[in-house]
Amino acid sequence: MRVSKNTSAPLTAQQRAIIPVASLAAAGHIDKLSIALNDALDAGVSVNEAKEILVQVYPYAGFPRSLNALAELMKVTEARKSRGVQDEPGREPSKPVATGTELLNAGTANQTKLVGTPVKGALFEFAPAVDEYLKAHLFGAIFERDNVTWQLRELATVSMLAAIPGAEAQLQSHMRISMNVGLTEGQLRELAQTLHEQVDPQNARRANEALDAALRAGAKA
Repeated sequence: MRVSKNTSAPLTAQQRAIIPVASLAAAGHIDKLSIALNDALDAGVSVNEAKEILVQVYPYAGFPRSLNALAELMKVTEARKSRGVQDEPGREPSKPVATGTELLNAGTANQTKLVGTPVKGALFEFAPAVDEYLKAHLFGAIFERDNVTWQLRELATVSMLAAIPGAEAQLQSHMRISMNVGLTEGQLRELAQTLHEQVDPQNARRANEALDAALRAGAKA
């Protein structure tokens, strides 16, 4: 695993703005999400980037919270348009997402790149359906959409998982993935600080503890 030193450029305004959006959407705090979405759009996050992140909520926090968050984004953008605000629409994916076996293969390849090694284990042998869903739906159908970078997707994923008590193992795993895609310890500490200041100190605590554990594991590797 690539272990990053605590010397790095700070997160961009757009990256920081995605953190509360992802965390609040995963937690279902719609009133606060409305404010965070306005702040994100003001910071230069495009409408399509916001859509992508809120769609990505579904594999981590479920369809209800993803759908509710997307409905709130729709309301926010319509309200801003009525006030004469012209938000940047953003890019669409550059290519159609594969289907069937091709999608499963693409998702398997993406998962391997993100984690750094093929993902196997007794759990996936016990429940092979969930292994297929992870590869095809999450790492395939979502991560194949290239109008959002993998770094931004991982910042969002960590922010979502930090909002979910009991998801510490998954949070630690995605801290490692975040560093594998080039995010540094300093940037991930900044993510935790943003959670502390704008969302919930408990989310920040979970993020910092998961990062500490990931760094210890990396030092031993």
